[in-house]
Amino acid sequence: MHIAFIIEDWAKIDPVNSSTLAIVKECMLRGYKVSILYTTNLTVRNNTVNGFAKTLKIEGKIPESIIAFYKKCTYDIKLIALHAFDCIMVRKDPPISPIVFNFLDSVKNETVIINDVDGIRKANNKLYTTTFHDPGNTYLPKTHVSGSKKYIHKIIEESNDEKMILKPLDGSGGRGVIVLEKNATSNLNSLLDFYIDDSGENYVILQEYIEGAQNGDVRVMMLNGKAIGAYHRKPADGEHRANIQTGGSAHKYTLTESQKKICAKVGKRLVSDGLYFVGLDMIGDKILEVNVLNPGGITNINKLSKLKLHKDVVDFIEEKVHEKVEKRVELEYLLKRLSDLRE
Repeated sequence: MHIAFIIEDWAKIDPVNSSTLAIVKECMLRGYKVSILYTTNLTVRNNTVNGFAKTLKIEGKIPESIIAFYKKCTYDIKLIALHAFDCIMVRKDPPISPIVFNFLDSVKNETVIINDVDGIRKANNKLYTTTFHDPGNTYLPKTHVSGSKKYIHKIIEESNDEKMILKPLDGSGGRGVIVLEKNATSNLNSLLDFYIDDSGENYVILQEYIEGAQNGDVRVMMLNGKAIGAYHRKPADGEHRANIQTGGSAHKYTLTESQKKICAKVGKRLVSDGLYFVGLDMIGDKILEVNVLNPGGITNINKLSKLKLHKDVVDFIEEKVHEKVEKRVELEYLLKRLSDLRE
């Protein structure tokens, strides 16, 4: 089996904390060929979509240490047709150019893509949660999205909340997330000027501040519609963002029964959209964000809860590839039968 990972930059991987690297290593331990692709290196040659792939290799035994594994990996670069991969896993931070989805569209019927191209296209930004249809805010916070500075001002003025969260529609890792206090909005115009330009194409999210947010949030890893693990992210002193990239710390966490029910409910929708490997960010019983492109957390959950979630992910990849092969064989058999009947 040949598996490709679309990532940002192999040279900038943090081996200790990279969920992607843990999955890559597991694939290679099982004897699979692994290649790395960058979105900037996708190309079309004679109407066929290709990628300049870095195919990984290791001389001798694969080291147990993830750091040693990363350092020992070398690669050959070769132009490979995307349909030659058994699976393509998208592991790049958002946003992703719509053109990349067009490249992947060409092979989505031949190759397993995780997550599904149409699902990623639908959930490529934080508007995706609006498709969950939770007007009563039972498991989603009150959320407003607009590219109009005037409208954002109006929502803040009408709100009874003392605090609100302002963040860009596209973004990851906690970048651009700020807490707005209603009695201290003198700099709001400057903030909105930074987020929204005159093109009308930049949007911001204004979201209710959930009680308990000061203590951080919970990252839940979802695989095939099921919660397979979670951990608590606590913000650093003087920081309101709990993301590990912004200095947050990781702590063991067990989902509550109500959180499990919410994850199961949302999980059905995720699977129906082809979003199999997803990270949910929760505070209490509210889902703040759905991360479908490059959700991290496997390494922290593994260490804290003594799990091996990367093995579960590779098991799932195997399952989807075998499923695709079986469908192809079945289709070829039906086509042959039809041809025989015509003769």
